[in-house]
Amino acid sequence: MSKLKTNYPPARLSWFMWSLGAALYLIGFYHRVAPAVMTTELMQDFAIGAAGLGNLSAFYYYSYVAMQAPTGILADRLGPRRLLAVGALVAGLGGLIFGLAPTMFWACIGRLLIGGSVAVAFVGILKLAGHWFAPRQFALATGMALFCGVIGAVFAGVPLRLLVNLVGWRPIMLVAALITLGVALAIWFFVRDDPREKGYLSYALSVSGGVSKSSVWHDIKEIFRYRNTWLLSFIPGGVVGCILTFSGLWGVPFLVTQYNFTAAQAAALNSAILVAWALGGPLVGGFSDRIGLRKPLYIVGNIILVGAWSVIIFVPGLPLFLLVGLLLLIGLASGGMIISFAFVKESVPVHLGGTASGIINMGVMSGPMILQPAVGLILDLNWQGKIIDGVKVYDFAAFRLGFSLMLAWLIVSAVLILLTKETYCKQTP
Repeated sequence: MSKLKTNYPPARLSWFMWSLGAALYLIGFYHRVAPAVMTTELMQDFAIGAAGLGNLSAFYYYSYVAMQAPTGILADRLGPRRLLAVGALVAGLGGLIFGLAPTMFWACIGRLLIGGSVAVAFVGILKLAGHWFAPRQFALATGMALFCGVIGAVFAGVPLRLLVNLVGWRPIMLVAALITLGVALAIWFFVRDDPREKGYLSYALSVSGGVSKSSVWHDIKEIFRYRNTWLLSFIPGGVVGCILTFSGLWGVPFLVTQYNFTAAQAAALNSAILVAWALGGPLVGGFSDRIGLRKPLYIVGNIILVGAWSVIIFVPGLPLFLLVGLLLLIGLASGGMIISFAFVKESVPVHLGGTASGIINMGVMSGPMILQPAVGLILDLNWQGKIIDGVKVYDFAAFRLGFSLMLAWLIVSAVLILLTKETYCKQTP
């Protein structure tokens, strides 16, 4: 370690450290939504229906969710650099397995490895942000993380669809895997857990850098003594479950079959929804920091979401301008879920920040993990027997029943926000 300076790290260095971790989050988001534009190819290659496709996609979330609490605990104890580097390495290997998968079994194994490994990305960059950025910038950095993630989702939209049309889905997945392995090397050689390793002052609020010294079980029990932890581990699952179940898997077949979009047009609209989500994150996060409040913005956002999703789900044949407008509004309003991370960070002592973030992210990803296969199951149960090019086609009534599961979770989330305790953007001692 070089001689400690008397100043904090320059912004460009802080953002550089953060950006390498964000690159893994971008890759993770790419894999998260890629199946949405490859539904036909995956269903044909592996001879599966909606339930099978939903389960294949959800294998990413099974391991992702399972890794969240361990990731938070390890981030608090070992630091984000090791976690991010190893995560990128395993994600690259998982991508290779998925791209080469000869059967559904191996495709699921690849998705499982990818999901479990990129699970470290979000918590890792939150931990980096806590050390490399001033507290007033934390919600902004969190929102920018979502923005970077959605850039990955955009690459998994129209560009991926066009490339799949050109060379097939497998070569594209293999190239993505090689890029991920390159990111692993960059993180290992350049990322540092704390500015003090570069000779600068740290923004961490404790002398130990926010590292917990108690047992893992004690940390978990302590975190759940705070009411907001319970509530915020469930609330964002409704918001994210809706947007990723739609834009991450079932939006393309819905738009193609119910509104006569081409696959490329549907992919473009899904990408636009995710871009709106990406923009909504930093906008809402930054505004929340500015006004010093978390709860009111979250409430307003969820009320908007309940109304917009209700119209899309229950009203068939919407004018295209209204359909597109509602979906873009949903994207923007969904950005409010980013408040959850600053909200819970402020609700628990600083040394538990990484663990709390992991638990909240577990709740976030439980939404699509449960809803993607559940919607697929409902679609198969209500299938009317129509097949085009060997792929099942579902009518509006089937989509309405499936998407109603999304709306139900979102309504419960909107009610639970009312029970949270406002932090006024102040850290719990």
